[in-house]
Amino acid sequence: MATSQLAPDIPTTVNAQIGKYRWTICALVFFATTVNYLDRAVISLLKPYLETEFKWNAGDYANIEIAFKVAYSFGMLGAGRIIDKLGTKIGYGLATALWSLAAIGHAFVSSTFGFSVARAFLGVTEAGNFPAAIKTTAEWFPQRERALATGIFNSGSNVGAIIAPLTVPLIAESIGWKWAFIITGAFGFVWLILWFMYYEVPARQARLSKAEFDYIHSDVDSQASVAGVEEQPKVSWFRLLTFRQTWAFVLGKFLTDPIWWFYLFWLPDFLNKQYGLKGTEVALPVAAVYVLSSIGSVGGGWIPLNFMRNGMEAFKARKLSMLIIALCVFPIVFAQYLGQLNMWLAVLVIGIAAAAHQAWSANIFTTVSDMFPKRAVGSVTGIGGMAGGLGGILLSALVQKRMFVYYESIGQLNKAYFIMFLICGGAYLLAWTLMHLLAPRMKQIALD
Repeated sequence: MATSQLAPDIPTTVNAQIGKYRWTICALVFFATTVNYLDRAVISLLKPYLETEFKWNAGDYANIEIAFKVAYSFGMLGAGRIIDKLGTKIGYGLATALWSLAAIGHAFVSSTFGFSVARAFLGVTEAGNFPAAIKTTAEWFPQRERALATGIFNSGSNVGAIIAPLTVPLIAESIGWKWAFIITGAFGFVWLILWFMYYEVPARQARLSKAEFDYIHSDVDSQASVAGVEEQPKVSWFRLLTFRQTWAFVLGKFLTDPIWWFYLFWLPDFLNKQYGLKGTEVALPVAAVYVLSSIGSVGGGWIPLNFMRNGMEAFKARKLSMLIIALCVFPIVFAQYLGQLNMWLAVLVIGIAAAAHQAWSANIFTTVSDMFPKRAVGSVTGIGGMAGGLGGILLSALVQKRMFVYYESIGQLNKAYFIMFLICGGAYLLAWTLMHLLAPRMKQIALD
């Protein structure tokens, strides 16, 4: 089946007339992703408090991190399937309710093992966010706008990571670390109210104009869906794994997701160990990194959109954008050298790399809806998410846990971070190369 064709370009004035309700949906997904990342980032900022109370070392923290990643990885596989079966409205709502309960549950833990259990429950429930979010984007946006919409909602992960350092240490120091888990976890229930008030699939959304509905479904694949293709039986995991396009996405996620996990879980520790920052002192540099990440997320969605507006084929626009983004990560290998001159230079380089990751993420997620019909988007996203989680587990177990514990024991933790920055710098270029070899034109598969 040929790659889905884009509808003829619609002038800005006409686009304004068709309606903008799809961006309300994008805002809801942005809010959910913000809450998702706020909940998972809390523990990294409470690490100094929890280390003192529970006598953790680097190995204990790595084990807790691994418990989250194992559960998240396998949760992604099941979540994608469940989202495809239940649909985005019920599936997304159920996932958010469960992960909010899991986040609050951390406050009632009284042992290191208990934190591992709580993180595992958080991981398996938070896995529902991205399969649901990507499926929502595929349902509500034409191909040309999906990377931009993905970039916007994905920037919620950065906003969550910005809010966390600005609030969590303050809550912990004011009323205790337990309340940090309770207060942040409660935001998910606020989102649930808004979700059930405003969300419905386009075909059943009374607030959606016919002009906007037609625009959303202007792609060939979308037109087929409206005609009833999505009512066909769901596709098995085993069949999906027979396609090169699936493996392109899987390997791309496997190699690059662990880098984001590294930023999320270890950035506050890096600032503490390298520059002696503690508690609220890490708030500004961590927030700065994630502000840059938010810009990168939206910018990453705009780049291919701009290429396509200038007449470039969709797959070429996506590939070129991802190559540019991969090159932007490489300077992170110089982070520690620059940090010797000024800490903020290291923060800047790490921030640029984190921004590039989010730009990459906006595009790699969109490749799923580029290469697969909507009825398979949740399942493929889940398979790739599982691969990304497994990559994070391997990185933690084989590199971070052993390497960080060893270098910490001999007082040379800076070497462990240097090795990690080298891995970060090369991962995206390797991923881009493998994806290009497996799916050079990103042709959409035929499931009929």
